[in-house]
Amino acid sequence: MDASVLRAWWSARQGLDGSLDGASPAQVLERSGWARSVAGVGPYLTLFSRAGTSREEADAAVQRLEIHELPSARGCTYVVPSRDFAIALKASQAFADAPMRPARKLGVTDREIDALCDGVIEALAKGPLDPDELREATGGLSRSLGEEGKKKGIGTTLPLALGKLQSLGEIRRLPVNGRLDQQRYRYAKWDRNPLKAYRGSVDDAQLEVASRFFRWVGPATVGELQWFLSLGVKASKELVARLELVPMEPGSERLLFPDDADALRAFVPPKKAQPVLVSSLDAISATRRDVRTLLDDADLERTVALDRAVGTLGGLSDLPSHAILDRGRLVGLWEYDVESESIVWASFVGKSRALEEAVAKTESYVREQLGDARSFSLDSPKSRAPRIEALRKMRA
Repeated sequence: MDASVLRAWWSARQGLDGSLDGASPAQVLERSGWARSVAGVGPYLTLFSRAGTSREEADAAVQRLEIHELPSARGCTYVVPSRDFAIALKASQAFADAPMRPARKLGVTDREIDALCDGVIEALAKGPLDPDELREATGGLSRSLGEEGKKKGIGTTLPLALGKLQSLGEIRRLPVNGRLDQQRYRYAKWDRNPLKAYRGSVDDAQLEVASRFFRWVGPATVGELQWFLSLGVKASKELVARLELVPMEPGSERLLFPDDADALRAFVPPKKAQPVLVSSLDAISATRRDVRTLLDDADLERTVALDRAVGTLGGLSDLPSHAILDRGRLVGLWEYDVESESIVWASFVGKSRALEEAVAKTESYVREQLGDARSFSLDSPKSRAPRIEALRKMRA
């Protein structure tokens, strides 16, 4: 299949063609996929790029529990629509024991964490608390793990209990200022635990997530699903077999549902340009963890700035900066310069009125509603300065 057709198909399925304009945050995430949340602007840009959602509208949807940040695939946090709360939480339980493995080597016992979990639930009965307040409220149930714990990224036992309770749906974390692009949280009891009505097993949840995965970004490969769910090769193949997928075309390793295959064969890519600015963690690339398939052959060897080096776009699994797409093709990169309150961008295909309008639209959104566009928690104006300078040189 022609690569440009496949890219345009992914773009349309993801709602980057304007078909989700005005949709609710939950509707966007149901169709395009869960939004990776690492204290960056990814979830906000996911909603804005597809539906024009304002930051206030996104935050209000979180407050109403129409969408929420939860432990999900691979045990990682994603912003998930309400219909998927239960399966996301259940799927995360496949990885719930991972933090305990190094903790046990430090003398932490499961009984100790269970007692701390009970203490956390009791403390939260009076209302939401932040971690410092929880440490005080739980008294001696929480303890420091010393320098060895810090080396392993486990300073105290409290995060172990909080992680377990979140995966069980017993508590949820609330951003202190109501925003998704920061890292300060309070914790609250989840009185309407989504898992109470879910009768499936962890394996059942993984199957449901796999089904959604192929709806979001099919045609996709077994390897791409394997990465998203962090499963072994055998387990991934077994899930795919149960879904009864079909090849995109004879002999292809890219699979999708039969009705989607029919739709893909009938799909006609739009002739008019559809430039759109998305985050570096947008689902069109991050869900499959693939950049190469979004590139035109002419751009595979294009060099770009990475955090501490340079690399070629075709050799990357993750986007090095926020992206500019046109009908699914990666046609440029961008970053936000806090000092000038503007987007610094470079295009591989030259300027156009439509592209400049798309940049101006996103720039206004970031400046007026977000204030910055960091990719993840450790991203900062200082750390992205080399990438911004590289983009300026690319554009010159």
